[in-house]
Amino acid sequence: MLLSTLNRKQKLKFLDLALHMVEIDGKPSDIEKRLLNMMLAEVGDNIISEYQFKLSEDLEETIQFFDVLDQRVQYIVYLNLIKIALSENFYNVNEHEFLEMIRSRFHIKDDMKQAIIKAVYKEKDLREEILEIVGK
Repeated sequence: MLLSTLNRKQKLKFLDLALHMVEIDGKPSDIEKRLLNMMLAEVGDNIISEYQFKLSEDLEETIQFFDVLDQRVQYIVYLNLIKIALSENFYNVNEHEFLEMIRSRFHIKDDMKQAIIKAVYKEKDLREEILEIVGK
């Protein structure tokens, strides 16, 4: 969501974080893979063609890249990481710790975290409602 508004380098660095997110608890699930594919489509073909599809060697460097960017970019990145984590309606301790580390580094306050989580659930609810409508 809103990944298309990021610039080229931000998109590539986001994909690094997203890949860490889906692999943090072991092998990515089918749902996580599908969501990652949707995010890849959103960032665009030009980004897909240059992305390596492997974990970056220096996660800290990737996080530092986002540390200095404006809050809007950080919110978009965090929102999409939350979306990955909640894709299966729960997230484990490793995912939680990773998200909390990102939140701390991006200086995202708890009320914004809650607003982002609420928005992700609203989007999921809307998607389910639409599927029910078209499935009837």
